[in-house]
Amino acid sequence: LSLSCLGDNPSNDKQPVPVRMEIDACFRYYFQHPWSRLIVAYLVTFFNFLIFAEDPVSHSQTEAHMIVVGNCFSFLFNKYPGGGWNVLKVMCWILAIITGLLAGKFIFHRRLFGRYLRLKMFREDHGSWMTMFFSTILFLFLFSHIYNLFLLMAGSMGPHMVTEYMGIRNESFMKIAAVGTWMGDFVTAWMVTDMMLQDQHYPYWGKAARRFWKQGNNRIVLFWTVLISLTSVVVLVISTDWISWDNLNRGFLPSDEVSRAFLASFILVFDLLIVMQDWEFPHFMGDLDMNLPGLSTTHVKVKLPVCKRIFKEEYHIHITGKWFNYGIIFLVLILDLNMWKNQIFYKPYEYGQYVGPGEKIYTVEEPDTLRDFNRSTLTYEWRSTNIDPSSNLTYVERDMFLHSRYIGASLDVKCLAFIPSLAAFVLFGFFIWLFGRFQDSETFPESQDKTYERIKRKSPSEYSKEMGVTPEDMHACITMSDTLKRSGTPMLLSVDGPHFGTTPSTNSTSPVSTGTQETHPSIVIDNAAQGEPAVSFDVHKPSP
Repeated sequence: LSLSCLGDNPSNDKQPVPVRMEIDACFRYYFQHPWSRLIVAYLVTFFNFLIFAEDPVSHSQTEAHMIVVGNCFSFLFNKYPGGGWNVLKVMCWILAIITGLLAGKFIFHRRLFGRYLRLKMFREDHGSWMTMFFSTILFLFLFSHIYNLFLLMAGSMGPHMVTEYMGIRNESFMKIAAVGTWMGDFVTAWMVTDMMLQDQHYPYWGKAARRFWKQGNNRIVLFWTVLISLTSVVVLVISTDWISWDNLNRGFLPSDEVSRAFLASFILVFDLLIVMQDWEFPHFMGDLDMNLPGLSTTHVKVKLPVCKRIFKEEYHIHITGKWFNYGIIFLVLILDLNMWKNQIFYKPYEYGQYVGPGEKIYTVEEPDTLRDFNRSTLTYEWRSTNIDPSSNLTYVERDMFLHSRYIGASLDVKCLAFIPSLAAFVLFGFFIWLFGRFQDSETFPESQDKTYERIKRKSPSEYSKEMGVTPEDMHACITMSDTLKRSGTPMLLSVDGPHFGTTPSTNSTSPVSTGTQETHPSIVIDNAAQGEPAVSFDVHKPSP
C-alpha cells in the first residue's frame, strides 16, 4: 500500500491537501496473478487434509461440542423431550428461522450493511442470502436459550437442555467436517481455476490451456468428472479409515499443539486471501462475473410461487457466481475457526486421551471406559500396568497410538498462533472500510423493488408535483386520453421519471456515477394499435 501526496495546494485558501492511497501496481500484479491465486486455493485444500490427519480430536470417541453451531444442531435435531414439549421446541426453532431470515434481510443487510456502513458489496440485494443464513444461526442460538428457560421453569428437564454438545462423537463430526471442507475448498479452487482460464486480465498466461478450456463443454464435463471421482475417493478414505495417516508418515515430522495451532491459523489466512485476491475486491462492482461451477450460466434464478391476491409482485431467488463462491468460503471459515479453537484449548483428558512416552498421544476407544473415566485411570502409568480381565491384555494395548504429540505448552504460547489470522482479519476489514464503501458524496443504490413500491404508493397528483409536471400539461394529457378512449383506440400511458446517469439494467453491476445530470421527465402516450402514430409531450417545452 503506497501513500502519495498530490502536492501542495497552490491556492492559499487553507483547504486540506488531498491525499491518494492506492495499491501498488507491481504488488497487485503478482498478488492477483493466476499462479498466486491457484497456489493459495489449492494449498488451502491440502492444509485442511493435513490438519484433519494430524489433529488428535479427529480420533476422539467423546461427544462433540462446538460453540453456537453445536447449540443450533442440538436445537434442531436431537434432545426432544416428547409430548407437548416437542411441539414447543419445533415452534421455537421455526419462529427462530423466520425471525433470522427477516432480521438478516431488513436489519443486517439493508439497514446495517447497506444504509449505515454503506458497503458496496452489499448494494441492492447482493449478499442478502449469506447475511440471512448467518443471522438465522444467530437467532437459532438465541431462541435455544429461550427454550431452555421454559425447561428450567418446568424443572427436572436437565437432560433435554440445549447445549453445545451435539450428541455425536468427535470422530464422526470431524469426518463430516472434513468432507464438508473438501467440498467447499474444491469448489472454491475450481471456481478460481475456471475464472483464471476464462478471463483476459493476463492475456499471455496459459494460452493453450485457455483454448482447450473454452472449447465446447470441456469445462463442464471436466468439473463433474473430477468432482464425482475425487469426492467418491475422499468420502471412501475418510469414512472407512482405509488409509491410516499414522501408518503412512510413521512419525515423520510429528506435530504438536503449537504447530497445529499455527497451521489452523494460516488456513484462516488463506481463506481470506482467496477473497482478497479477487480482481474486484473489496467493492465487487465490476462487470466481470464468473460462471457457476459445472454450469454455463453466471447465476441461478428461481421464481417463487406467490399469491397474487396478497403479493402483487413476483419474487425470485437470484444467486450469482461470486456470492456462491465466497459464501462457501465463509461457511468453510466456520469449520476452520472451530479447528483453530480445538488446537488452542486442546487438553487430552477432555477428549478421552492421554500422553505416553515421547509425548505421544493415546486415544481410548472403549465405550465402557469413556463412560466413567477419571483422571487417575486415564494416564499411561495406570493403563500400562493394569490388565483388562476380558482380554487379559493391558489397557494401553487396546488404545489407539498416534504420532501426534502434546507438549503441554502454555496458553500464551498457543495464542501467538492467532496473530497471523488476526492480522489478516484486520487487513480484510481495513480494505473494505477504506475502498469498499460508498462515500458521503455518492448515492447509495436502492433496490429496484423498493423504489417501485415507493412510487406506486403515491397518488398521481403527488407524483406529478415531484416530477415537475404542471396542471396544464396533465390537463392536455387527460384531454388527449379521453379523445382516444371515445374513439375506441387502445393506448398506453407511460411516465418517464428523472434519470441519474444509469439505467436499471446497470445499477447492480456498475458503480454510481458522481458526475450525473438530471434530465427532465417526459410523458408519452403510445398508441397500441399498429400503424397509428405516437403522441409525445416533453414537459420542458411549452405545452400546445
